[in-house]
Amino acid sequence: MYACAKFVSAPALVRRSSRVLCQPLSASVLSSPEARTEQTWPGTRRAIQTSTAHRDIDTAAKFIGAGAATVGVAGSGAGIGTVFGSLIIGYARNPSLKQQLFSYAILGFALSEAMGLFCLMVAFLILFAM
Repeated sequence: MYACAKFVSAPALVRRSSRVLCQPLSASVLSSPEARTEQTWPGTRRAIQTSTAHRDIDTAAKFIGAGAATVGVAGSGAGIGTVFGSLIIGYARNPSLKQQLFSYAILGFALSEAMGLFCLMVAFLILFAM
């Protein structure tokens, strides 16, 4: 127990650990001690640097988000199929309501298609605007 307390309270270790705490985790874990020539003092600010790993993660997140946003396009296709399937069933049951049923079907088609286009627009915004 005494040896552990003596090791933790060593002045060189305390100075070294205070410098490491000021660095980002990636800089303190991934870089070797020989490569560290720059000293960081508490209270100093450094510019944000984006590494290739961060850019790859951001790009992957964009593709995943855009893919998740395009799932709504499949829902739009299913909705359009349901609308026109219901139109055919309704027309088969009561042919005299053909014009009214068709106007409702066109309205349902337009709303379903608009939701699909909104999903596609969000996917493109995720890919190209962010």
